[in-house]
Amino acid sequence: MQERIIYEDNHYIAVNKRCGEPVQPDPSGDTALVDALKAHIAQRDGKPGRVFLEAAHRIDRPVSGVVLLSKTSKGLARINELFRQNQIAKTYWAVVQQAPPKETDLLEHHLRRDPKRNRAVALPKPTTDSKLAQLRYRLVGATLRYYLLEVELITGRHHQIRCQLAQIGCHIKGDLKYGAARSNPDGGISLHSRSLRFEHPVAHVPVRIEAPPPPNDPLWAEFMSIAG
Repeated sequence: MQERIIYEDNHYIAVNKRCGEPVQPDPSGDTALVDALKAHIAQRDGKPGRVFLEAAHRIDRPVSGVVLLSKTSKGLARINELFRQNQIAKTYWAVVQQAPPKETDLLEHHLRRDPKRNRAVALPKPTTDSKLAQLRYRLVGATLRYYLLEVELITGRHHQIRCQLAQIGCHIKGDLKYGAARSNPDGGISLHSRSLRFEHPVAHVPVRIEAPPPPNDPLWAEFMSIAG
């Protein structure tokens, strides 16, 4: 766990989440990231009592990358406000199966959540139960079979990147729920929370937290060499 910590100060800690790891407890009973990190901090710092640790945001279970958690109630309230006001820049990397129609573009859809199938549906026009979803992408590089997109998430909707990219024909590698041809060997999808950028709400200094993509994956390694 210590090796996966990519940022830490008095108020916050960020971890590079693995594909398939739930951020918080879910019905599967699998160990959640927040619980594993609490246990690690308690042992590392010799804390005999309860460790305060709350996730400031979530990323989907099959997605890897940066997850930011708060170590104090003061820090949690302030970082929650930054997320609410969209003052945190969120960048993702997505490996897709088809070239995007444009090298860079702003995507806007109206997403409706389908809880029965646990997925989002993109609609061309707003409805009473839809929410506006916006993201920007740019094509970073390509291999013989796949393309790497860098995505700037403007809004934060359920399965937003997965749904919006599928809507333009760019299915994320391994994402069977949104039209990928086949699953990934590890059961995850090739969507990675690459970085968070914000002004620290307590210390008031710029913060950039960046997570390397999953190790021991030849395709991610190839794209890392392309992206620099």
